[in-house]
Amino acid sequence: MNITITGTGYVGLVTGACLSEVGHQIICYDIDEEKISLLNQGISPIYEPGLDELIQRNIDHGRLTFSSSAEEAYSNANCIFIAVGTPANKDGSANLSFLEEAAIQIAEYINEDTIVVIKSTVPVGTNERIGRLIQERVSPHIQIDMVSNPEFLREGTAIHDTFHGDRIVIGSNSSEAAKKIEEIYTPFHLPFVQTDIRSAEMIKYASNSFLALKISFINEIANLCERIGANIDHVSTGVGLDKRIGINFLKAGIGFGGSCFPKDIHALNHLAKEFDYDFKILQSVIDVNRMQKELLFYKAKEHFGSLAGKKATVLGLTFKPNTDDIREAASLQLIQNLLLDGASVTVYDPIAMPKVEKLFGDKISYAVSSEEALHGSEVGFILTEWDEIKNIKLQDIKEKMTVPIIFDGRNCFKLEEAQKYGIQYYSIGRPTIN
Repeated sequence: MNITITGTGYVGLVTGACLSEVGHQIICYDIDEEKISLLNQGISPIYEPGLDELIQRNIDHGRLTFSSSAEEAYSNANCIFIAVGTPANKDGSANLSFLEEAAIQIAEYINEDTIVVIKSTVPVGTNERIGRLIQERVSPHIQIDMVSNPEFLREGTAIHDTFHGDRIVIGSNSSEAAKKIEEIYTPFHLPFVQTDIRSAEMIKYASNSFLALKISFINEIANLCERIGANIDHVSTGVGLDKRIGINFLKAGIGFGGSCFPKDIHALNHLAKEFDYDFKILQSVIDVNRMQKELLFYKAKEHFGSLAGKKATVLGLTFKPNTDDIREAASLQLIQNLLLDGASVTVYDPIAMPKVEKLFGDKISYAVSSEEALHGSEVGFILTEWDEIKNIKLQDIKEKMTVPIIFDGRNCFKLEEAQKYGIQYYSIGRPTIN
C-alpha cells in the first residue's frame, strides 16, 4: 500500500518516520518547500529526541521520501494520512482551514479509490464533513472511505509513544477501510479500539480533557496544601498509589501548556456550547490553569512588594522538557509580567531561546548556561524541569545569586536541601523555606 502523510509538523513527521521504520513506503508531503528541502537532507525542522536519526535511517533505506509536489504525493496513494494543524480560533473553536485546503487538493489529484485518515485533532463530525468535501469533487467512480485515527503522542517521548502506546483508535463507518488501517499498524503489536467515526473523534478530546482535569485538580489541592501546612509531594503520592486513580499527571506545578491540552479543552468546551451544553468542569479546568500559570509571579510580588529594578532569572522556557515548544508556555506570561513590573530579565533554556528571542528581542537577556543566568540575580524562577536545571547544585545557586531566592514552579529540589544551603525557596504545594 502506498501511503502519503499530509503535513510535516510534529504529528505528521513522527507518524511518517515510525511507519517507514516498520517497513511501509511513505511519502511525506508539505507545501513548505524549504522544510521539504531540509527533510530530504535528513534534517528535522522540529526538536524531538531520536527523530533525526530515525528520519535519516529510513531515507537511507529508501522507505521515506519528502515532497512538495501534490501530484507526486497523491496520484498513486492508496491511503492518505492528514496531519495538518487545527489551531484555535479566537472563540476557542478549531480552525479547520488547513484541513479543508488539504482535502480540496487531495480531491484534485487522486485517481483511484482512497482511504483518507485524519490524524489531526478535530471536532466531532469533521471526518464526515471532509469526506463529503472530497467525494463531491472527484469522479463518481472513485470511492472515498474516511477513517478517524487520533494520535496520543507526548512531545519529548513521541517515538516511544508511537511504538509503545496504550492503544490505536480506528474509527470508521467502513469495516473494510478500518481493517486496512489495522493492517498498516499490525507491526506495532498494540491493542486496537475500533469504533464509529464520531466516537473516535470524541475519544481524543475526552482523553486530553481528562488529563488536563487531573493536572488542574492536583494544582488546586497543592494550593490548598500551602494554606493548611500539608506537603503536595506526600499527598499526590498517597493519592496516586490508589490504582483507581494512578500516579500519572498528579505532579503539581504551574499548569499545562503546549499545542494540545489548551487547544483541545477550549475546542471541546466550544463544541459543548454549540450543542447547548454547559460543561462546568471543563470551564473550571480552563480557569484554574489560567491562574496557575501566573502563580509564581504573584508569589514573588507578595514577597517583594514590587519587582521594579530587580535582576530576575528565568530558567526553562518550554512548556515541558525535551521539546522546543513554547506554545502556551507559562514562561512567556511570566516574562511579560516581570517586564511590566520593571524587572530586568535574563533567561536560559537549552533549546528554546531562539524562539523566545523572536518574541522579546533585546527586551531581555539570554545566557549560555543556567550558571551564567543566575550570576548576580536577585530572584530566580524555575519554569521547566530540564535535567540540567534539576541538577543545578544549590550551593552554586547560593554563591552565584546576589540574593538566593528561588521560586520553583516544578518542585525540582528537596526542601531539606534548600534549608541546608540557606536558600529562600518557594515551591508549589509545599512549605516555604525562609
